[in-house]
Amino acid sequence: MQTLLFVTDLYYEAKGRNYYEEDLFLTSKLREDFQLVLCHPEDIETFEKDFDLIVFRNAGPVANFKDKYVAFRNRVAVGHLKTYNSFVGKADMNGKEYLIELTNAQFPVIPTIDTLESLNKLPNVETYIVKPKDGADSIGLEFATKEELRDKMDAKSKNTLVQPFINFEYEVSFYFIDKEFQYALYAPDKEKRWELKEYVPTEADLAFAKRFVEWNNLDWGIQRVDACRNEQGELLLVELEDLNPYLSLLELPEETRQNFVKAMKKSIQKALQA
Repeated sequence: MQTLLFVTDLYYEAKGRNYYEEDLFLTSKLREDFQLVLCHPEDIETFEKDFDLIVFRNAGPVANFKDKYVAFRNRVAVGHLKTYNSFVGKADMNGKEYLIELTNAQFPVIPTIDTLESLNKLPNVETYIVKPKDGADSIGLEFATKEELRDKMDAKSKNTLVQPFINFEYEVSFYFIDKEFQYALYAPDKEKRWELKEYVPTEADLAFAKRFVEWNNLDWGIQRVDACRNEQGELLLVELEDLNPYLSLLELPEETRQNFVKAMKKSIQKALQA
């Protein structure tokens, strides 16, 4: 039986979510087909060579252990470590820089810049959002007026992003395994972001989400396409989580949840055989 090093931080506290519950469920299912050991993200190097595949799951924001994460990525790049997700993605696993790339390529994304000289690329609004490029879970997020932006941004390091504040109707997330759509969830009450319900996407919705999944072109793994519906009815990308997306598995109907686990097992086998 092949072996998995399942990387997670069971004690990480996230607002509105219990990461550990999801990973305890997921590991209980994966153990049916694989030998599995849990590992804290800061301890990967100690054990990584003893396993067939490293499954990087609910490890919390990598900014909390940035040096060790960067060292791990370097070992993956030069060594023979197999990882799940594959570390060839262009989105959140590398920080938020991709939002600028997608803005410049005119993808349907919340327009994003990292210099005041690019402010003309954003709509003229009363309030802007400023956040770090390596942020997660709204860590470091601030609101600012146009006059306050200069004090919030570091022109030399370019380590912050600026976006217009959008008065959206709701947020919706599309979940994929190996580019195959699995399910979608949304927050009908935007003041309660993590009170999620099933969302039945239209063909246009799926075409929107698949465009980003195709752009990212992961070899294998799980992706979550987070979007918001603006007041004009358009979907705009909020972020493309391709590192360790929280899956809200325990809020899903039983059949959907079991289908996801089945698809994940198949995807892991693909990664192991590559």
